[in-house]
Amino acid sequence: MPNPSHVIAFDKSVPARESVTDDPAVVDTPYRSTSWRHFANDAKGATAGIWEAEPHLERCKCDYDEMCHILEGEVRLTDAAGNAQTFSPGDSFVVAAGFDGTWENLTRVRKVFFILA
Repeated sequence: MPNPSHVIAFDKSVPARESVTDDPAVVDTPYRSTSWRHFANDAKGATAGIWEAEPHLERCKCDYDEMCHILEGEVRLTDAAGNAQTFSPGDSFVVAAGFDGTWENLTRVRKVFFILA
């Protein structure tokens, strides 16, 4: 039976996109990530899906809003002033445009994301 119209299930029906982030201006150590983009609306600047990556620390200057829900692993976000918060499975949060700091996967992390650019 097909899904209801305008309802998008986050299932295994989309191909995985694998990438390596290795720019030394952004990360101390290169890391691999995989994402599944289940939804995109370019006109609204919206993208949603599932992302996973191995442990790493990445410097971020976000010019978009991202809602995250952690499925597996642990992540720590630290702003430029040194304020930090750790998120674990079941936690949801928004990284708002203007965030300047670091995103650190303390373990392998798997999350659901929704980005508004």
